[in-house]
Amino acid sequence: MKFKAFLVFVLLTVIVLFNGCGNKKQPELTSADIAKVIAKSTAIMVHDVTNPPLAARFFAYTCLAGQEVVAENDKSIKSMEGILNEYPDIKRPVFAKGYNYQLSALVAMMETAGKMQPTGSEMIKYEQELLDSCRKIGFSSEIIDSSLHYGQAISKQILAYAKKDKYNRISNYKRYTPARADSTWDPTPPAYMAAVEPYFNTVRPLFINSSTQFLPGPPIPFSTNKSSAFFKFLLMNYKAGANNLTAEQKNIANFWDCNPFALQDNGHMMIGLKKISPGAHWMGITAIACAQTKTGFSKAMEVHTAVAAGLLDAFIACWEDKYRTNRIRPETAIRRYIDINWKPLLQTPPFPEYISGHSIVSATSAVILTNYFGDNFKYTDNVEVSYGVPARHFNSFMQAAKEAAISRFWGGIHFMDAIDNGVTQGIRIGDWVVNKLNTAKKPS
Repeated sequence: MKFKAFLVFVLLTVIVLFNGCGNKKQPELTSADIAKVIAKSTAIMVHDVTNPPLAARFFAYTCLAGQEVVAENDKSIKSMEGILNEYPDIKRPVFAKGYNYQLSALVAMMETAGKMQPTGSEMIKYEQELLDSCRKIGFSSEIIDSSLHYGQAISKQILAYAKKDKYNRISNYKRYTPARADSTWDPTPPAYMAAVEPYFNTVRPLFINSSTQFLPGPPIPFSTNKSSAFFKFLLMNYKAGANNLTAEQKNIANFWDCNPFALQDNGHMMIGLKKISPGAHWMGITAIACAQTKTGFSKAMEVHTAVAAGLLDAFIACWEDKYRTNRIRPETAIRRYIDINWKPLLQTPPFPEYISGHSIVSATSAVILTNYFGDNFKYTDNVEVSYGVPARHFNSFMQAAKEAAISRFWGGIHFMDAIDNGVTQGIRIGDWVVNKLNTAKKPS
C-alpha cells in the first residue's frame, strides 16, 4: 500500500515538473500582439471601405471575444456579463485544457473579425500566419491546437451575441431618401454618395440603455435671415474656408480627417482615397498608450475592449441624432445662400451634419483612456503615418479629443454647435461607460 502511494506521489511530481517546464518554454505575448490584430482588422476595413459606425461594431465584438478568454483565465479581469446589455454567460468549452490563454484570446479576436468583416478571409490567413510564427518562437503544436479550439469556441458565442444586436435587420428597412427641404441634408460633391447607415440607431447598444439616453441639446434652428443665429454660424464657416486657414489649422484638419473613402478630382477622372475610420484612429491611440506604459496583455485586452465598446455606443447615439435632426451641411448651405463656388478643406461625409461624430467618439474614447492612464498622459500620435499623415504630440487624451472636434470646423464640414454639443455628449457617454466598468462586481 505504501509502495503504491509512493508511485502515485512520484507520478504527480513528474507531471508537475513536466508542466512547469512546458510553461517556462511558452513565450509571453504582449499588448503589441493585440495591437497587431487590431491593425490587421483596420487594414481589412480600409480595403473594404467600411463605414465608421460599422467599423466600431466590428472592433467591439472582436475585442469582446478576446476579453472573455482573458476573463476566464485571469482573475483580475472582469467578464462583461452583467455589465453589457443582454450579454450572455460565455461558457468555457469543456474540452479546454493545455492551451495558452493569451494565444486563445488572439484567436478569438481573429475568428470573430474573420467571420464579421466582408473580406474576413484575409484575417483567417493572418491567423494562420500568427499560429505559424508562434510555433517558430516556441509554442508546441499541442498548445497551439488547444488554444485554437478554445478561441474558436469563445468566438462562436460572441458571434451569436452579435447576431442579436439587430444590425442584420437594417437591410430590410425602406431605402433612405433625402427629405429635400431647405434645412435638411442633401448628398454633397464630388461623389454625391447615398446616406451612410441611416438606421444605425436601431442597433443594440452595449453600455448605454438606448440610443436616446444622452440626447444633446437641439441644434441652432435653420434660418436664411441674415441676422439669425444660424446665419451667423454659416458665416463663421464661410470665413473659415479652405483659402483662409492657417497652415496649422490645415494640419489639424487633415490630421483628424479619417474619411474611409474620399474622391479626388484630378481633372479628367476621380481617384478614390482610402483612409482609416475615426474609431480605428482611437484604437490606434489605445495601442500607443498600452505600449508606452508597458501594460500587460490582460489589462491591455480590457482597455482595448472598453474603448471599442464605448466607440460603438458613441456612434449609435450620434447616428440617432444625425438622422433625427437631419440638418443641412455647411457646404450645401453656403453654396446655396452665400457663394456657389465655396469649397471646404475636407470632403463632406455622406450623412447629416448634426451632431459631430468626431466630437462624440473622440470625447468618449478620451474619457475611457483617461480612466486607465490618467489625465496628463503625454504621447505622440503616429497612427496614420503610413497614410502620409505626420505624427502629432499631445499632453492628454482630452486635448487630443478637443482638437479632433475643432478639426471638423477647420475642415468646413461642421457648425460649431454640433462640435461643442458633441464633445459634451461624448463626455457623458464616456462617464457612463467608466462608471459601469468601475462599479461592476469584482471578479472572484
